[in-house]
Amino acid sequence: MRLTDLRAPAGARHRRKRVGRGHGSGHVKTSGRGQKGQKARTGSSIPAYFEGGQTRFAVRMPYLGGFKNPFRKEYIVMNLRELASFQAGEEVTAEALAAHGLIRPAHAKGMLKILGEGKLDRALNVTAHKVSASARAQIEAAGGKVTLIEIHSTPKTKRSGRPPEEAAYHRA
Repeated sequence: MRLTDLRAPAGARHRRKRVGRGHGSGHVKTSGRGQKGQKARTGSSIPAYFEGGQTRFAVRMPYLGGFKNPFRKEYIVMNLRELASFQAGEEVTAEALAAHGLIRPAHAKGMLKILGEGKLDRALNVTAHKVSASARAQIEAAGGKVTLIEIHSTPKTKRSGRPPEEAAYHRA
């Protein structure tokens, strides 16, 4: 077999429909457009989302609407009373919480927030992204230590990829 022997399969290629060319063409009178109606008129192109004048599906579905913030930060929230399974002097991190079975291992990569509900009676070294003021006070009162993990954020400038001093407009 040679490259020149390749042909499209039978029925794959069609001749162009020549409309409005008299009786012999097979497309007389209405030229294959049917009788009247929106699609029979010239300049007619109905978009795919148009539903014949009834309220569109996207508008009828209220639960699809609303603002969804793509930059939302989700935290794994832990209260002090849930840290009772840790021994005194132990390190409390997201990975340690997963090891103790308090959170799922997949969630250990997320951001951790410690809240102050409950009592803490042992010194723990807590490493988290956020710690409430009451939780911090209780941890430090029990002789523990709080270490905050820095949350990376881009500077709020017009050209947020650069530091603020470079983002200013340069005049020549």
